[in-house]
Amino acid sequence: MTIAPPRPQIPPLNSLRAFEAAARLGGFSSAAEELCVTPGAVAQHVKSLEAWVGADLFIRRSQGVELTELGQNVLVDFSAAFDQLGLAVQTLRSQATPKHIRIAALPSIAQLWLSPKLPFIREAAPELTISVTALEKEPNLQREPFDLSIFYRENVNSEQDAYSTTYEVCKDIIFPVCSPQVAKRLQNHEDLNKELCLHDASWANDWANWIFYAFTDNSLNTDGPVFSLYGLAIEEARNGAGIMMGHKALVENHLKDGSLVAPYDKALMLDRALVIETAKSAKDNPYLDLIIKTLLAQ
Repeated sequence: MTIAPPRPQIPPLNSLRAFEAAARLGGFSSAAEELCVTPGAVAQHVKSLEAWVGADLFIRRSQGVELTELGQNVLVDFSAAFDQLGLAVQTLRSQATPKHIRIAALPSIAQLWLSPKLPFIREAAPELTISVTALEKEPNLQREPFDLSIFYRENVNSEQDAYSTTYEVCKDIIFPVCSPQVAKRLQNHEDLNKELCLHDASWANDWANWIFYAFTDNSLNTDGPVFSLYGLAIEEARNGAGIMMGHKALVENHLKDGSLVAPYDKALMLDRALVIETAKSAKDNPYLDLIIKTLLAQ
């Protein structure tokens, strides 16, 4: 009589995923944020994997965790495996629904740069359905369900790697903008002391960087309210509430329609650029080239 012994079981996928995320990101809290679970859940998954392995993968310290030598040795293989799994899943989704394009973008980019361009895409390909998700951090296009992302990035040139293709749209250029009514009161740079300066929380150094570049004058008072949404701060500037530091790509439409003006002729080019990144999983999507060309042309 043939005996069929039970096959050895591999660890649960969630335990493997929790280990890989915690090892790659350097902690349970960061892994929990990425995986949308609690740090306690990540810790429990890792503990379960360590029990299965029979060895520690992390050294627990009061200030956090640190990979053991064993954990360091296997991290590269686990990351490559999950990258490949992510690519397979995203390719499956992209090929199953090629007419549904999913875009991730910084909230300000989505509202002020991308939104005015969407009608041109719909005109060129009315059969497309386009979903836009506003995110504060760039997604990992290897693992997250997006066909392309649009963000500001430091020191980027157009390039292609194993997982994505990056297109530089334009350099990030900043300069003050305000309503025409406010601009009439600005005769020289000292007049900034008499006006309310509006600030964006994500780009907190914009005013200081521009003033040092334009006037090398650190005595100017740029105190004012801080907004967590750049688009809202721009709307307040249009409403005459104060002067906002404009990012050229994001305020061009308002400058064209005259609701905002640039009262000073000094513009600072920063060491970052607006970039579009496309996922490798969508490289065979026939609509992707059309979308990129339309976005770059407008």
